[in-house]
Amino acid sequence: MSSNGFKHDLFAQFARIGKALGNGHRLELLEFIAQAERSVDELAKVSGLTVANASQHLRQLRQAGLVACRKEGLKVYYRLSGDDVLSLLDALRTTAERHLAEVKQLVQTYLESRDELEPVAREELLERVRQGLVTVLDVRPPEEYRAGHVPGAINVPLEELESQLAKLDPGREVVAYCRGAHCILAFEAVARLRGRGFRASRLEDGFPEWRKAGLPVENGG
Repeated sequence: MSSNGFKHDLFAQFARIGKALGNGHRLELLEFIAQAERSVDELAKVSGLTVANASQHLRQLRQAGLVACRKEGLKVYYRLSGDDVLSLLDALRTTAERHLAEVKQLVQTYLESRDELEPVAREELLERVRQGLVTVLDVRPPEEYRAGHVPGAINVPLEELESQLAKLDPGREVVAYCRGAHCILAFEAVARLRGRGFRASRLEDGFPEWRKAGLPVENGG
């Protein structure tokens, strides 16, 4: 095989990854899978897709090596094939923010307009947790929280926040987090908490990035 033939074949294989990522539904499915291993039925429900459509997207992600699966009874469960997939998604996000005006506009309109303050860095939050200075709020669904969360974090899904405010110490700062840097749940939680007089901030990104950084993780709950 000539060197040109080798490069052509190699780049064609690289393109399989790009093709798999070239769909908004598949990117969203990867974000959900990054939180916890999930069945096809669960992924269809959280993404708003039909089971058949979700299965088709997941099959393409698996063929590109981005996810792995296992079968338990009649159900098929999907997980990320490795932490490098998270790195790939993060690179895609940051590149899009830097070079696509449409992404910048969306982020400014829907996220930064809700919270112009600097988010809390992961290492800084860990230190505050160790010193007992903050209440950490995980606003993801319970099944994602049980699969792994920041040590000491309290799970209060966004839709339950108003009814759970009495359980929070108004004298302590609250740091909220959810699925990632663009997850609107944490932004909304911080806005609601500030509206009720709490000192509230958000984590710089989400739980998958926390875990990938090798920081302590708790399971269960």
